[in-house]
Amino acid sequence: MQSVLIVVHLLIVLALVGVVLIQRSEGGGLGLGGGGGVSGFMTGRGQTNVLTRTTAILATLFFVTSLALSILAGMSRAPRSIFDTNAPPAPGAPASPANPSAPAGGVLDELKRLQEGRGNSSAPPAPSAPAAPASPQVPTQQ
Repeated sequence: MQSVLIVVHLLIVLALVGVVLIQRSEGGGLGLGGGGGVSGFMTGRGQTNVLTRTTAILATLFFVTSLALSILAGMSRAPRSIFDTNAPPAPGAPASPANPSAPAGGVLDELKRLQEGRGNSSAPPAPSAPAAPASPQVPTQQ
């Protein structure tokens, strides 16, 4: 559905650009729609009315397809919150691929766990000494 709407949107865009370029401007522009005494497809007022209406219709279709595409893109995206993601690792901590003892959940679960660990006392927890950085590991050949 979305890819069909994108193709229709692109066709409308190309038609809109073509119609705008065909229109006669005050400065001359491309003015491909005809000119002074040359009899062509349409002349004078008839041409202006047709091109103005066509531009208005194509512009309306452009806005409608743009809104439809943005609504479709928003529907396919699930809402999420920054509180649902895990906290980033500490800057000096080594990255572990999987830590089974780590609590699952987001930031709110971590805060709840920290608060339960303190108990009901209103005193802030004593700061612990930071862990010493691990020594660099030498890569081994396999």
